[in-house]
Amino acid sequence: MLSYITRRLAQSLLALFVMSLLVFVGVYAIGNPVDILINPQADQAEIARATAALGLDQPLWLQYWNFLIGALAGDLGKSFISNVPAVELILTRMPATVELALSAMVIAVVLGIPLGLLAGLKPESWIGKTIMAGSIVGFSLPTFWVGLMLIMVFSVYLGWLPTTGRGATIDVLGVAVSILTWDGVRHILLPATNLALFKLSLLIRLTRAGAREAMVQDYVRFARAKGVPQNRVVRIHVLKNIMIPIVTVAGLEFGSVIAFAIVTETIFAWPGMGKLLIDSINVLDRPVIVAYLLIIVFIFILLNLAVDLIYTALDPRVRISGTKT
Repeated sequence: MLSYITRRLAQSLLALFVMSLLVFVGVYAIGNPVDILINPQADQAEIARATAALGLDQPLWLQYWNFLIGALAGDLGKSFISNVPAVELILTRMPATVELALSAMVIAVVLGIPLGLLAGLKPESWIGKTIMAGSIVGFSLPTFWVGLMLIMVFSVYLGWLPTTGRGATIDVLGVAVSILTWDGVRHILLPATNLALFKLSLLIRLTRAGAREAMVQDYVRFARAKGVPQNRVVRIHVLKNIMIPIVTVAGLEFGSVIAFAIVTETIFAWPGMGKLLIDSINVLDRPVIVAYLLIIVFIFILLNLAVDLIYTALDPRVRISGTKT
């Protein structure tokens, strides 16, 4: 176990290094933020001073070297706009994004697994066909369109839910949390539903496929032949065996929900990391863009490691020591 974790950490560090190089070069080689940050009427001397103050007068390789040295100390640079550390700026927005992503995944898991299991156990029934048709619709509809439709129906026409913002928050261990207030719940319902739709459809189809495959296995037939009740067969023999791919996909998809909540946060003006990224791109705030992308990569790496460890706990046959079973 220890050797496996050590090897994974080494791979993670290598992945972070490669991604930092690609992201830094890709972001810093495009555009000139000085053109946005200073007065268009500024003379060449003022432009030169601003360029030097931001360190943009140095060769690209030297800029990356300075960035790498700072990153090893936990400093990913300062925002060109607000002149505060980029990591601090992102961390202030992270609770909102994580809260939105967790809410979306809870909706997807709580609804997706039971609906997928029902569709797998009764594939030819009207309810099974309806569930699968709904999952196809969920896959097909674009996120931005669904978000606009949710706002139009539930906010504009019905007036039930607010359209933008996060609502009232409560500090929990120094972290602002909105889902513990009724106003916060009302504000998060629409963006969380919008963000959960694609993942819900994915989990429905994955659970259905796993259930249909498990139901024809010998251990399920043997259990049913012994007279084991159907509910126990489904709960013990079917659901437990299909949870491994579901947990794997859910864990990895949680990272993608955090990373790609940008559209949802923009539509609903949710004050998270995704909206911060869009705002930073608009003004070429390079340190914030680079820091955001590297933090997302780091989150993906942690989630991959956590999924592997959970994988082993669910199925003891899976060995992470590198030896064959």
